Amino acid sequence: MRFLKLLLLGLACWHANVTAQQAVQAPTPPSTPLSPLKPGPKPSDTPQSAVQAGTPGQPQALDKTNVDAWLDGYMPFALNTSDIPGAVVVVVKDGQILTARGFGYADVDKRTPVDPLRTLFRPGSVSKLVTWTAVMQLVEQGKIDLDADINTYLDFKIAARGDKPITMRNVMTHTAGFEEAVKYLIVYGKGDYKPLGALLKSWVPERIFEPGVTPAYSNYATSLAGYIVERVSGQSFDDYVEQHVFAPLEMKSASFRQPLPAALAPHMATGYITPGEPSLGFEIVNSAPAGALSASGVDMANFMIAHLAGGEFKGRRILSSATAAMMHDSPLDKIARSTIIGPLNRMELGFFETNVNGRDVIAHLGDTEAFHTSLHLFMREGVGLYLSVNGSGHPGASNTLRGALFHDFADRYFPNQGAPDGRVDADTAKRHAQMMVGSWQSSRRSESNIFALFGLLGQVKIHTGPEGELVVPALLGPNNRPREWVEIAPFVWRDRNGEDRLAAQVVNDQVVRWSMDFMSPFMVLDRVPAGTNAAWLLPALGAAVLVFLFTFVAMPAGWIVRRRYKLAYPHGGAAKKTVLAMQLAALASLLVLAGWTGVVLALENTVANATAALDGWLWLLQVAGLLAFLAALVAGASNLRLAFKPQQGWWRKAWSMLFLLSALLVCYVAVRYHLVAMSVSY
Repeated sequence: MRFLKLLLLGLACWHANVTAQQAVQAPTPPSTPLSPLKPGPKPSDTPQSAVQAGTPGQPQALDKTNVDAWLDGYMPFALNTSDIPGAVVVVVKDGQILTARGFGYADVDKRTPVDPLRTLFRPGSVSKLVTWTAVMQLVEQGKIDLDADINTYLDFKIAARGDKPITMRNVMTHTAGFEEAVKYLIVYGKGDYKPLGALLKSWVPERIFEPGVTPAYSNYATSLAGYIVERVSGQSFDDYVEQHVFAPLEMKSASFRQPLPAALAPHMATGYITPGEPSLGFEIVNSAPAGALSASGVDMANFMIAHLAGGEFKGRRILSSATAAMMHDSPLDKIARSTIIGPLNRMELGFFETNVNGRDVIAHLGDTEAFHTSLHLFMREGVGLYLSVNGSGHPGASNTLRGALFHDFADRYFPNQGAPDGRVDADTAKRHAQMMVGSWQSSRRSESNIFALFGLLGQVKIHTGPEGELVVPALLGPNNRPREWVEIAPFVWRDRNGEDRLAAQVVNDQVVRWSMDFMSPFMVLDRVPAGTNAAWLLPALGAAVLVFLFTFVAMPAGWIVRRRYKLAYPHGGAAKKTVLAMQLAALASLLVLAGWTGVVLALENTVANATAALDGWLWLLQVAGLLAFLAALVAGASNLRLAFKPQQGWWRKAWSMLFLLSALLVCYVAVRYHLVAMSVSY
């Protein structure tokens, strides 16, 4: 559920309007400019004209003086209010580094400032852009066919779903159809490191969608692409990207190696998952091609410059202009219409759109547990913006910051040049909002393993407000309240106080799918089937737990009452044994359910708990659950049969039926969500 929270709760737009007084009052961590470049002026030294906000529609001058002055006011305040230790911000323009700035601390305890030239950050899934660049190099050389079955390049088999194999194009557009894979994704101990090939072969996630039909973000699929780079090139993935991407781009400190080489390790920023708590250490991302990169701000500046220049850097090419163009703006005829919802942003070959203010922008975001990153390329303007932070801050803060910085940068330097929004009449808007009401599940989910539980807990509810307006409680605005959605075209809404749009797909006058700009390229939400709808299933499960609890508590409570008032036990013979069995089965079931609650909390606390260290508990809970839940079912059925014998009161009959229904429901949940699947793959 951490992943869903990151996407749904964190990527809200937040606008930090910083006054000079606020910047002085806030305790500001250090700001470090790029060493070889001339430092930008301090806020107090900046001419007033350089820091004044532009008039609506009036762009500010995109030069070093202006950007540095803006960042000097923006970033220290943002880091302090977000409780984030440090950040690196880089802006490139016209093939040059316009500015590269470090803010705050790379190591809080040592008070080490962030150096944009030397300090290494973990850009998480922004690493995928390096992997996709490597893939496209091999496509350009004719060694990989984007539309061939990927099994052509593998030494193990990915089963087809239906009659459609997976292609590299599916992989690069996150439409391969894999469920989520989490085990060993991020670990902290060297003993939990898994070689790429061994990791991929140890468990192949189930295909829950046909390829090319549904966007469902997949680290596993990206790792397959990295493994194919190894297989086709005859080099390890690390060696290949170092020789064919990092070297020509002069990304001198960039590395996918884990742990880092001795020469680079001292420059690694410390990552902080929770404010005020110690770091857990260097994150080992076992799905390395999907997120293991370590790089400085200047390394990433060179990478942006190359892609903005159509694959060229200082006269050296990593991609031909034609290949780069295909990667940045893939033809619509190669994309299934079902993966695009209305006017929302779409997936390219590896990059995804984050269009803003009528500008064509491609991007990627990235998250490890501690580091959070964004990279945006304004393609026509030749401008790139990169941000990485080494802490999550308070809940949702890091994601809010990266969204805000992007939108505020765009508003300041590339103000809106798009057509004004339209408006749907009030009656139609109410009807359309009502059609959206219900429970929805993310396409990025697990279905065949215990992580399906997180899908149940992470369902998104939609309802209408007092005036019939659309309300999505999970999508919070900067005021920590649900966003206000205004319908600007049929089944297209815009956040009243921001840039994001929400749009729905309608089939036979029924809304079947929806998404938002920030996630539509790689994730959509579909209606939840009735049998797994959390709106009734979670309350019913809660009621079943209460029935089990009261059933067990009745045993000691009854003993105390009978002893106090010298009463006889109300049941005898077979009835006594059945009631006792039912009470013990209720206790056993409660203990198993408590155990599963502990597993959920452990995995929610850190995904690093998803290793073999948890396997013993998972086996214990699955075996114990099978015995306990079946015992409750059998005991409940036996008790119900006895309860309907002559001279049995209505209360016993009613409670017996409640218990049996509760046992049936618990068994249904256990089977549906794989709590008794006898598997530790997820």
